[in-house]
Amino acid sequence: MMISTFAPRTMIALMLLLAPALIWLCGLIVLPHVELAILSLHARVSPRVFEWSLAQYRTFLEEPLYWHTFVRTAVMSVAATLLTLVIAFPVAWYIAKVARGRARSLLFVLCLMPFWVSETVRTLGWMILLRESGVLPRLLVDLGITAAPVEMLYRDATILVGLVYTSMLFMIVPLMHALDTLDDSLIEAAYDLGGSGGSILRQIVIPHAAPGIAAGAIVVFMLTLGNYLTPTLLGGKNSLWFTEQIYTQFITRFNWEQGAAFGFLLLVLSTVIVWLGLRVTGQRFDDVMRRT
Repeated sequence: MMISTFAPRTMIALMLLLAPALIWLCGLIVLPHVELAILSLHARVSPRVFEWSLAQYRTFLEEPLYWHTFVRTAVMSVAATLLTLVIAFPVAWYIAKVARGRARSLLFVLCLMPFWVSETVRTLGWMILLRESGVLPRLLVDLGITAAPVEMLYRDATILVGLVYTSMLFMIVPLMHALDTLDDSLIEAAYDLGGSGGSILRQIVIPHAAPGIAAGAIVVFMLTLGNYLTPTLLGGKNSLWFTEQIYTQFITRFNWEQGAAFGFLLLVLSTVIVWLGLRVTGQRFDDVMRRT
């Protein structure tokens, strides 16, 4: 009798505990995306009359600027994610396996410090460093490397630098967590058996850190793909970033139907690339989420 009355009370308590999270998830994530998909299928006949149509998606396919920007954003986001991984992996390895005590805490705080200020301030800091009259071009002139100050802004490389800088921490943290759980005795045994550094990295370290790599890559890719401020400020008007096209449709042109179509396409793109990444690496989504 007590068991039969205990189970419903437990379920009610569990639902009450989960209610705020479920309301938050449904109200701020699920419903807006459903509304986004519905709005993208509307075509405006008159100020207050709409009809179902795929015109917004046809406009995307027929206008080269739109799909070129779409593909460029995807390629640049993947490149920024890979570059972030390459830079973050040795940093995470050093913090997790080499540094000890206060040195480890200090290094992690140093990685965390740039995020104590807003993304706007950090991006403006890069603009001060890289603009033609900025610190770095003047330093190159003083060192005799260049004859005159060079404009380093408004280039693809500059955009990549800004994207990697703004997302580095989100790659380091899951990598540190994954590498910290790697037993040092496995690496020692591999060396004792004659394994080289490269073979140990390929056969032991990377497979063990694979969930952390996948988790960091997913977070960094999502942040990079949806980033608006960094590409716009560092790339200028010619940044050709898809989030800028979405902003233009919603805010500048007040064409919410076209902006919704672009936003939904960006959502589909991120979902497909994340799914492909998990398939290629052989990772399961639930294992990856434990590392985030």
